[in-house]
Amino acid sequence: MVTEIIGAISGFMYSKLLIILLLGAGIYFTFRTGFVQFRLFGESVRVVSEKPDKEGSVSSFQALMVSTASRVGTGNIVGVATAVCLGGYGSVFWMWIIALIGGASAFIESTLAQIYKHRYSDGTSYGGPAYYIEAALHSRPLAMLFACSMLVTYAGGFNMLASYNLQSTFSIYSFYNPTVTPWVIGGILAVLVGYCLVGGGKRIVKATSTLVPIMGVIYVAVALFVIITHIGLLPGVLATIFAEAFDFSAIFGGFAGSCVMYGIKRGLFSNEAGVGSAPNAAATAEVSHPVKQGLVQMLSVFIDTLLLCTCTAMMCLCSGVQPTAEMAGAPYVQAALANALGMVGPIFINISMVLFAFTTLLGNFYYVDNLLTYIMNKVPSKTFMTCFRLVAAGIIWLGAGMSMSLVWDLADVLMGVMAIINIPVICILGTPAIKALKDYTAQKAAGKNPEFKSATVGLEGKTECWE
Repeated sequence: MVTEIIGAISGFMYSKLLIILLLGAGIYFTFRTGFVQFRLFGESVRVVSEKPDKEGSVSSFQALMVSTASRVGTGNIVGVATAVCLGGYGSVFWMWIIALIGGASAFIESTLAQIYKHRYSDGTSYGGPAYYIEAALHSRPLAMLFACSMLVTYAGGFNMLASYNLQSTFSIYSFYNPTVTPWVIGGILAVLVGYCLVGGGKRIVKATSTLVPIMGVIYVAVALFVIITHIGLLPGVLATIFAEAFDFSAIFGGFAGSCVMYGIKRGLFSNEAGVGSAPNAAATAEVSHPVKQGLVQMLSVFIDTLLLCTCTAMMCLCSGVQPTAEMAGAPYVQAALANALGMVGPIFINISMVLFAFTTLLGNFYYVDNLLTYIMNKVPSKTFMTCFRLVAAGIIWLGAGMSMSLVWDLADVLMGVMAIINIPVICILGTPAIKALKDYTAQKAAGKNPEFKSATVGLEGKTECWE
């Protein structure tokens, strides 16, 4: 009954409400920013490499890695496969669309996070949607609602889903017992994450943080290898993607299971554009102008969806294995790679999933710490944080044994609540970000390294870091 209720809520949110919000806001900001995601794409690549003036401060690149670590995870592999199996080839096209227009929303929310960020006594900065909601709209209740929804999403829904997706990749092996193995794998994962979170496991964190970028490059290389070795299938795959994406009779005949809905669901889950998560990382960066971090976080959306999700989709669809509803999720990815690479393929996916899931889980708690500080109006005590993290580790264990439909729908609903709060807010508050963009481009045109002052956008005396 719980599964049916959550599924019904998810169906309503993604077949009606969120489609209007996501596409509407993305198109609105695309035009208001003068197509910033295309016009300043080269500039976004350039500013990533800039170093902060203050030694020890968080750089644009480091903030990008934090947000990308949260975005890049099991959704890039299992989520894409689920969309293709349940929504069809056309889901890939709608994932591309939500990323392309969502880049503008990502730019606005991260620029706002920079404008309204705060500073700790040691000079480091922090912020996010909860902070710009309270500062600009003067509504702590709404800010608290967003903070609590994000806390439940990242400490609960997303972590349960990552745990489930990881254990599901072992289902192809003979030792897998569906009534026992998920709980065992979930328990091992919960213990490892809990150990790292309560202060130990620094070597594990450092090792995975080093390995994941390398693994990402290897993952793209493997995907390209599969696509190139099956290049004869690529034209047919692309033709089918576009044909199904615009098969409106099929789409509107059963929208709840259509490629549009699954493309938007999995695209949003993957890149999180407009959801309000990445601004928490964006606010920590030390930059001379807020727009720089807006551009960097916009780039993260493209890395996630247009690069990694596309690699997964093309690798699977060009493997020669046709997607079916029965293979939705990890089984389809593993069947595709087994057909293309032999038994090396599924093992590679297992290793990828272990690394991606583990760093996603740890990355999610980076956001959670910031949220707890906001909700409690102070840095939580060590005793509270230890208890909280042990409970959170237990939730990871619980997620491993849940059903696929429940964990996906629960994560979608919780993420959808965040988007329902954040998107209208950034539409209301978008003007300062637009003015900041105009100021940035004017200074660039004058040959300057852009520097920002709050008075430039009419916020003199209303920001903490840009007076």
